[in-house]
Amino acid sequence: MAELTRFKQLFLEYLQIEKNASPLTVRHYGDDITAFFVFMESESIKSLEEVDYSVIRVYLTKLFEENMARKSMARKISSLRSFCRFLEREEIMKHNPFINVRLPKSEQRIPEFFYEEELNQLFSVSDCSTPLGQRNQAILELLYGTGIRVSECVQLEESHIDFSLSTLLVYGKGRKERYVPFGQFAERALRNYLDHARPQLLKKQSQPVQKLFVNAKGGPLTARGVRLILDKMVKKAALTVEIHPHKLRHSFATHLLNAGADLRSVQELLGHEHLSSTQIYTHVTKDRLRQVYMNSHPRANK
Repeated sequence: MAELTRFKQLFLEYLQIEKNASPLTVRHYGDDITAFFVFMESESIKSLEEVDYSVIRVYLTKLFEENMARKSMARKISSLRSFCRFLEREEIMKHNPFINVRLPKSEQRIPEFFYEEELNQLFSVSDCSTPLGQRNQAILELLYGTGIRVSECVQLEESHIDFSLSTLLVYGKGRKERYVPFGQFAERALRNYLDHARPQLLKKQSQPVQKLFVNAKGGPLTARGVRLILDKMVKKAALTVEIHPHKLRHSFATHLLNAGADLRSVQELLGHEHLSSTQIYTHVTKDRLRQVYMNSHPRANK
C-alpha cells in the first residue's frame, strides 16, 4: 500500500505542477484513486499489474450496487485511466488496464436556471446602503452578468477589471485566460462596491488583500462564502427554489441563447473547451421555439 500511495502522490504532483490543475480537481483525482486502492485491498490485490478488465468489471459492479450516479462512475474511471496513463509514461506500468473500459453512459441532465421574474426578486433584496449589501449586489450582478464560475469569481483581483472596455480578465480551469464583457448593471454595482464597501470592509484587516471580494472581516471571500450569501438572498426574496452558484451561470447561458446568441459565442464566454459542454443549454431554446410556434402558427393550435 505504501508503494501505491507513493505512485498516487507522484501523479498528484504532476497534475499540480505540469497540468496546473486546480486544488479541487487534484482532490477529486486523489479521492478516486484512493477509493480504488481501498477496493484493491478488499480484493487482496497488491499490485496495479494485477488489475485487468475482469477486476475492473468487479469494481464497476460494486459501484452499481452502491447506487452511484453514472456521472460519478464515469469520473472515477476517467481518473483511474489518467493515473495509469501517467504510470505508463513513467514506465512504472507496462499497460493501462482502463484504456478500453467503456464509461457508463451519463444521463443527460437539464441544467436548472432562474426565470427572469425570479432574478428580479433576487436583485431587489440587497440593502445597498450597507457595505455587505453593496458587496452582495456586486457578486450577484457579476455572476449573472458574466456567467463566470464561483471559483473564478473568488480569484478575481481589482486589477483584472478593465472599466474602459467593460471586460474582466478571468482565469478558468487550468489557469486558462479569457476576457469576459460585463454590462452597465454589473459596472454600477462593481464601482459602488469598490468606491464604498470594499474600503470599509478592509479596515478590519491588518494584512493587504489582493482578492476583489472580501468577507465581513476583510479577508478573502471563499467559494463557500459566496454560496452562503446566495442562500440567504434566496430566503430573503422568499423564493421556493434551491440555489447553487452554477444556477446563475446556467441562467446566463440560457437567457443569451433564448435571446438569439450563437452557440460558439456562448461557449467562448463560458470558457468551455468543447462545444458539447455548451450544447446542454440548447434544450431551453428548443422549448422556446416550440412555444413560439404553437402560439403563432395558424395551423399549430388545436
